[in-house]
Amino acid sequence: MIAKIKKNQANLNKAIQWLTKYNAFNEQRDIIESEQESETTAWRRVNKKCEDSFDRYLDYCDELPRYEVKLIEESELY
Repeated sequence: MIAKIKKNQANLNKAIQWLTKYNAFNEQRDIIESEQESETTAWRRVNKKCEDSFDRYLDYCDELPRYEVKLIEESELY
């Protein structure tokens, strides 16, 4: 994905990187949740990683202008 303004490209790349990590952790969390009836240590560990990665994504989104964040939100990653 290419930023509309070149100076935003680094933060856009970092936001996409953390969103991709969030998606991967979210898939792991869903798999663990479907296989087990209660919250286990593995689920809590992956859930924490999921929350942390989404927080990092939001941190980078705060550094970007709204129109750049909208590019990410309209992509297939979101």
